Amino acid sequence: MSSPVAAAPFLVHAEVAQALAEGRGVVALESTILAHGLPRGDNRRIADEIEDAVRGAGSVPATIAVLDGAVHIGLDDDDLDRICHEDDVLKLSIRDVGVAVALKRTGATTVASTAALAHRAGIRVFATGGLGGVHRGAAETFDVSADLGALARTPVLVVCAGVKSILDVAATLEMLESLSVPVLGYRTARFPGFYLTDSGHRTPWVVDSAAQAAAVAHARRLLGTDSAGVVLANPLPEGRQVDPLLHDRLVAEGLALLAREGVTGKDVTPRLLEFFHSSSGGESLRANVELVLSNAALAGEVAVELAELEAEDR
Repeated sequence: MSSPVAAAPFLVHAEVAQALAEGRGVVALESTILAHGLPRGDNRRIADEIEDAVRGAGSVPATIAVLDGAVHIGLDDDDLDRICHEDDVLKLSIRDVGVAVALKRTGATTVASTAALAHRAGIRVFATGGLGGVHRGAAETFDVSADLGALARTPVLVVCAGVKSILDVAATLEMLESLSVPVLGYRTARFPGFYLTDSGHRTPWVVDSAAQAAAVAHARRLLGTDSAGVVLANPLPEGRQVDPLLHDRLVAEGLALLAREGVTGKDVTPRLLEFFHSSSGGESLRANVELVLSNAALAGEVAVELAELEAEDR
């Protein structure tokens, strides 16, 4: 198990704690992608690759999860084994974390809960695959991901490949604007759609480097306007996206599948990802892994730059 440096139920891995104390770059990583977003057999290897991408950029990875009722900020090999291989790992959004801690359960953190727990630990940068958002038909179902509310009240910079392409992208961007969450495109004015390089929508702002992205987060903190997070949208290169025709067919078929099976709420995304992985001939898994690794590397760069800016303030 990881080496605790704080009293349970909130344990910060020694390497993460040391990096934070020394003012070095640290990147939070969610664990739901490992437990519920990637196929068994691939997920454990990819967990190491994601952490290696952060390390390769000069930062320390802090994968977050709840194990036997304790929040862990940073996981060791045995912890990652549990998250990737055990059958009863729960999916924990913010509302679920306290319950899981009280009942001594084990669970993987979503974007929302990872952001909240990272902020409590003092981590400013977070890497994920794609954000949740406003679901199609939300006017009738009120189905809006907790990710958006978490970003509205958590001052972390989240590197992602836009929002998941099964969502209502236009409505999600509108809600982010209403929640005062700035959206930055990394070297692009087009907002990515997870598997797709371009969702068909624009990003309000463009940054050309990790240093510029870090400067945005730093300026917001100095000005006291950082009550909300920042979205840094990092698209797959056009040549590495899932073929748009294949993508659109799978989205239509996947949504029909959800309707037939009556899948709703937090089970929607895992079921659709499973459908994509099984029906795309490996293309969606390939793209998913590539975008997550790219986001982890970029987040590592941003965390280094942000740590340097904050060191100048001390």
